[in-house]
Amino acid sequence: MQRRAFLVTAASAQRILGANERVVVGLIGCGGRGRYVAGFMRQAGAQFGAMADVYLPNAEQARQALGPEAKVFQDFRRLLEIKEIDAVLVATPDHWHAIPTILACQAGKDVYVEKPLGHSIKEGRAIVEAARRSKRIVQVGTQQRSATHFPEVARIIQNGELGDVRYVRVWNYVNMHPNGIGTEPDSDPPAGLDWDFYLGPAPKVPYNRKRFLGTYRWFFDYSGGYITDYGAHRFDTVHQIMGVDTPKTVSAAGGRFSLRHAGDVPDVLQVTYEYPGFILSYEASNLNGHGMGGRTPGMKYYNARGDVDRPNGMAFHGTNGTIFADRIGFEIFPESKSGRYFGGAGTASDAGGYRITPKQMNVTDATSLHARHFVECVRERKQPNADAAIGHRSSIIPHLGNIAFKTGRKLRWDAVKELFIGDAEANRLLGREPRKPWDFGVAI
Repeated sequence: MQRRAFLVTAASAQRILGANERVVVGLIGCGGRGRYVAGFMRQAGAQFGAMADVYLPNAEQARQALGPEAKVFQDFRRLLEIKEIDAVLVATPDHWHAIPTILACQAGKDVYVEKPLGHSIKEGRAIVEAARRSKRIVQVGTQQRSATHFPEVARIIQNGELGDVRYVRVWNYVNMHPNGIGTEPDSDPPAGLDWDFYLGPAPKVPYNRKRFLGTYRWFFDYSGGYITDYGAHRFDTVHQIMGVDTPKTVSAAGGRFSLRHAGDVPDVLQVTYEYPGFILSYEASNLNGHGMGGRTPGMKYYNARGDVDRPNGMAFHGTNGTIFADRIGFEIFPESKSGRYFGGAGTASDAGGYRITPKQMNVTDATSLHARHFVECVRERKQPNADAAIGHRSSIIPHLGNIAFKTGRKLRWDAVKELFIGDAEANRLLGREPRKPWDFGVAI
């Protein structure tokens, strides 16, 4: 470590420990998600000293909610100059995850950054290296790592109770037919928005409301659709449960079939990943909200809108049964010893018995636990349960899916070199050249 980086790190740690364990946080990206996570950090004892957002009304709203004495900036670099700030929460659109996180590490700040870790695989790797060089705590906002039920699912599978698990499914379904996010003409940006700063490292285009708050994820310029949004959470959980984090191959199919709206991400996407020992299938549909089947009376399901739908989750198919899981629970649907199928968790026993005991569990969303965990890690100078390296490996998976979709062919992945084997076109999609001067000198 360079001497300056060491001094910054030491001073930051001493400041935290010397102020009655007070942690002062700066919020970069003050939209709904940022304010939501920040509220839980505040409950854990963090104090918010500054807000930064290219859209000043969002920053002002965050100040009112989190700390009237906090300073407000449109340029997040001004926030990073405040020596009293110990850590930052980066809750910007995906294309602004990497640069603020890297600059925060260089400024001696710890970082909680929302997923995916970067807009591309190269951006994620740059964050990992910045965290390593600066020795800062970097936690990724994959809050399912702090959920209390997934360790039990991991125990059941890794102990062999579910039998051989050779097929895993992850899915995201929502019915947006017929209009999707709709369309709007280009216009002037609203008051208080620095549109050029918002675009930042992404290509320069005229202001369009659909490229901004709430709907930016439908544009590859700023995100990658549902697979880099909700999918990133679920891939991380699959890694946690299955005990592996590197696929060997990836292939994908999809397209814009029925929705005629702004954006360029597909409305149907299916990705197949080959991991050592099992196959992972990812499905996203914006044309149907049902998802996979399987409901148990009395169970609660994440984002379910009807009586029978199961619009998102994970399924682990073993020789002894299947575990269906989502953010707030899991249930075991057992296989019968007789070979006949008799239903799900909590149903009457087959006369021949089940291969595994039915079981179910409900919990609450773990965002509050994850935010508290970060504050504790900053106070105690310990590594978080979703550090930069873990977040990077999980964020790679949705990026691989999108690259396979764009190339239209099966790709082989070298996880050590973080390159596709024998495919120059696919390797060119591992990152992009940031638009200058908005790279702020950060090498990605």
